[in-house]
Amino acid sequence: MKAALNGTNIFGMPLLDFPKIALPGVPSELVEQGYARAREGYEEMTEALRETYSSNARSATDYGLKVFEISYANAATALDFFVHLYGSKSAADVYALSAAQARKAFETATDQNKELWALTQKLATETGEPIRKRFSKVLHQAG
Repeated sequence: MKAALNGTNIFGMPLLDFPKIALPGVPSELVEQGYARAREGYEEMTEALRETYSSNARSATDYGLKVFEISYANAATALDFFVHLYGSKSAADVYALSAAQARKAFETATDQNKELWALTQKLATETGEPIRKRFSKVLHQAG
C-alpha cells in the first residue's frame, strides 16, 4: 500500500499510526515487532478492500450489461408479438398467438432469471474472496 502525499492511503483514509507507548517490563524490540505486525495487517486488509472494490465494480458492470441485454431482447420479442398480433385474422389467431407468447415469455424469463442468479452468485463469491484470503493470511501471520 502506497501512502499519498497528504498522509492517507489510496482510499483517502488516514494512515493507521499506533501510538508508541513505553510499557514497563516489555522490551522495546517486542513493542516494535508488535507495531510492525499490526501495520502489516492493516496494509493487508486495506489491499483486500481495494481488490474487493475492484472485483465488485467488474461484477456489477457485468450484471448491468446483462440486464440491458435482457431488456433489449424482451422489447424485441414484444414488438415481434405485436406485429404478428396486428396481422391476425380472427379471434382464434389472437388467442393462439397470445398463448404461444405467454409460454415463450415464461420460458425466456426462467432462463433470464437463471443467468441473473448466476451473475449474482459470482458477484457474492468474488466480492468476499479477497477479504477471506487476506484475513486468513493476517491471522496465520499473527499466530
